[in-house]
Amino acid sequence: MAAKLKELPDAGQPAAAREITSDKITELYMHDCLEHNKKPESVYLFCKRHGIIEREFYKHFSSIEAIEKSVFVSFHKLAVELMEQSGDMPSLGFRDKLLTYYFTIFEILTANRSYVVFDLKSEKNRLAGLMKLKDFRNQFKTFVSEISEGYLKSKSERIRKAQQEALEEGAWIQFMVTLKFWLDDESIGFEKTDLFIEKSIRATFDLIDITPLESVIDFGKFLIKEKLK
Repeated sequence: MAAKLKELPDAGQPAAAREITSDKITELYMHDCLEHNKKPESVYLFCKRHGIIEREFYKHFSSIEAIEKSVFVSFHKLAVELMEQSGDMPSLGFRDKLLTYYFTIFEILTANRSYVVFDLKSEKNRLAGLMKLKDFRNQFKTFVSEISEGYLKSKSERIRKAQQEALEEGAWIQFMVTLKFWLDDESIGFEKTDLFIEKSIRATFDLIDITPLESVIDFGKFLIKEKLK
C-alpha cells in the first residue's frame, strides 16, 4: 500500500480549533500548490487562506521557501520510520537496507507524485531545483552513513574515511539518477522504475566490490549530466 503523509486537515476550520504543527503546515502547503498551480505568494496570504495565525506559522517555518525544502525531508523521515516499524532492519545488510529504502521512498513519492512533479519540473533552472533538495540530501547522506557502518573494511582510517565520503556521494548521485528515471517513467504502476532500482542497486554493489569508488562516482556524474539535461 502506498504511504502518504497524514490526511490534510480541514482548511476551513478555525485555527483555534485545530493544532498547528509543522506537518500540517507542510500538508497545507502541498495542497495549496496543487490547488493553485503555483507556490503561495507570501506567508501572509498562505496563513489567511488557511485560517492560520501568522505568529503560529513562524513557530515552525521562517518562510514559504523553508516549507518547500522540508517536503522531501518529510518524505525521507516517513520512509525511515516505516522501515523501522517493519522490524526487519537489524537483520538486513547494507545492500538490502538501501534497496528497502529505495522501494519505500519511491512508494511515498508515487503517492504524492502530483506534488513532486509540480515541484521538480516547475524549475527551469536545474540548480534551483537541486538547491531545494539540499536539506534532504544531508538527511539522505546521514542515513547512508548509518546503514553502511562496518561495510568498508580498509584498515587505514584515512582511506576508509575517503571511501565513506565517496560511498555517500555516490549513493546520492544514484538516487538523483533514479529520481529522474521515475519522473520520466510512463509504465503502468511505474514498474520500470522498480526494475531500474533493483538492477541499479545490484550493479552498484557489484561495481563497489571490484572498482574503486571514485570510478563509480565519475560514472554517476556522467549519468546525471546526460539524464538531467
